[in-house]
Amino acid sequence: MQKFIINGGRPLEGKIDVMGSKNAATPILSACLLTKEECIIDNISLITDVLKMIDILKSMGVETEWVGKRQLKIKAGDNVDPEKMDFAIVGKMRSSILLIGSLLARFKKFKIKHPGGCIIGARPIGVHFDALEAIGAKITQDENFYYFEADQLIGKTVVLKEFSVTATENLIMAATLAKGTTTIKIAAIEPHVQDLARFLIKMGAKIKGLGIHTIQIEGVKKLRGARHKIIPDPIEAGTFAIVAAATKGNVEINNVNLRELDLVLEKLKEIGVNFETETNKIIIKPTPNLNAINKIETRIYPGIPTDLQAPLAVLATQAKGTTLIHDTMYEGRFAYINELNKMGANAIICDPHRALITGPTPLYGQTITSFDLRAGATLIIAALLAEGQSTIEKVEQVDRGYERIEERLRNLGAEIKREK
Repeated sequence: MQKFIINGGRPLEGKIDVMGSKNAATPILSACLLTKEECIIDNISLITDVLKMIDILKSMGVETEWVGKRQLKIKAGDNVDPEKMDFAIVGKMRSSILLIGSLLARFKKFKIKHPGGCIIGARPIGVHFDALEAIGAKITQDENFYYFEADQLIGKTVVLKEFSVTATENLIMAATLAKGTTTIKIAAIEPHVQDLARFLIKMGAKIKGLGIHTIQIEGVKKLRGARHKIIPDPIEAGTFAIVAAATKGNVEINNVNLRELDLVLEKLKEIGVNFETETNKIIIKPTPNLNAINKIETRIYPGIPTDLQAPLAVLATQAKGTTLIHDTMYEGRFAYINELNKMGANAIICDPHRALITGPTPLYGQTITSFDLRAGATLIIAALLAEGQSTIEKVEQVDRGYERIEERLRNLGAEIKREK
């Protein structure tokens, strides 16, 4: 078990680049299974979840070769065998669920363990199964595995029961090689869903409706290899903007797709953060005073992403007044609130979806615990603005979504180190 030791109270200053999107990389890597030809994926972030997905592919016989620090050649040729899948990794990694759509389209019959991942509330897999069964999949299960089988996937109109990002991605991948046309209604349109679709189109898929909640996929007989550059990570960009603002720093954040953060930037402006934007960059300037706002509410894209709910809550501890934090998507994302209160925050969990934060309150260094990926990033922000020394335990969670975060923050003047 690893931990971060952080001495806070220092404004951050300098420049930082945003890495490739974690949430785009994992489905795109899975989509490489849909062709026997070589694919080249650029701008891969070297984080735990992405590297584990690559390990799962390799365990099945997929050939991989790094041809640059963040560029990977992938060839899922004739030797790929889903029976050789490393089920131990699958069982610890939520995004391994994204293997289902591509495996079903290509291999027709396989099994997979229940995916693992962060404990942030109910994340039912049933919406995936209902969607895939609608186009011809047969799914059974026992206490260890889910079993999938489909002699022929047949395009249908599928109405998803909820705006599920991963169910949308799985159904898109499965539908690319289905017979006929699949229409997905209530489809998720997050930036990484659109990035997956753009990659599939390069491979020869026929997809219409990017950016709207009805997506149409006309099945083709075969997909080809393609080259694709993964989009910058909007969650990482938002995280760095918030940590710069919270520490009253002066930070230039580069490689940002601004349109993916429209509402987040509007909320920062409403809170009173002093910043400017230029092409593909956000420049956070020192902000002496922040003001509470009525509500920070997470929604499906283009709303505020649930992954930035907790970092924004830390910012709210430094704002004058009371802010309601409302996570409409998950009921298990407030475990970090108790950790913030240990540090001196004035925060109340009203119910599983809502919390009230009153500020400004000074934060003080404490020993705190990272319960999930985004909570870990949140507590790093809190520790960096706090007075004194903080110890954050279980920081392996943070490595799942942020590459070398301590090194990159040290380059901005943060006093942070990793210990075992």
